[in-house]
Amino acid sequence: MALSPDLLSILACPEDKGPLYHLEAEDLLYNPRLTRAYAVRDGIPVMLIDEATTVDAEEHERLMALVEAGSISPTFSAS
Repeated sequence: MALSPDLLSILACPEDKGPLYHLEAEDLLYNPRLTRAYAVRDGIPVMLIDEATTVDAEEHERLMALVEAGSISPTFSAS
């Protein structure tokens, strides 16, 4: 299930308050600054720090390649 654009535009990492990448095919929101992934379950983002997954360097590279290949924009522009 896709997340609404309105919801995506306000989602931020609960830890560093920065933007995330929504990888719909992976059912996750990704913070490359902290290498932290937040699951999306049944169309609901699980934005709990304790339930986030820290990814290793190889997984980070894979996720960022998906971001680049899909021209995925962050949830908002950090200014």
